[in-house]
Amino acid sequence: QVQLVESGGGWVQPGGSLRLSCAASGFTLDAYAIGWIRQAPGKEREGVSCISSTGDKTYHTDSVKGRFSISRDNAKNTIYLQMNSLGPDDSGVYYCTAREYCNGDVHYWGQGTQDTVSS
Repeated sequence: QVQLVESGGGWVQPGGSLRLSCAASGFTLDAYAIGWIRQAPGKEREGVSCISSTGDKTYHTDSVKGRFSISRDNAKNTIYLQMNSLGPDDSGVYYCTAREYCNGDVHYWGQGTQDTVSS
């Protein structure tokens, strides 16, 4: 069974950090670009960060540049999203997605993990 499972979400105060993980089962991640998409209440889904299948290219939306970093450990079949200097606008459900290219269609979705940034 093909699955993407996110973990690491939770509550954090403004200025804090979280690290999300995305683990794959049923397939190997190294054939896919992995992107993180978030959805905040009342807002449209937003692509946050993406890493190419080889890990040599990363992309971040402007609002998270300099604060978020994405990495992959293909040996562990896991992707990481390090989020620093978090603010309330970073709150939402974060989904891990697998696709052929960072700007390509999504092949697989994770179930999502909730991040809440508040004081």
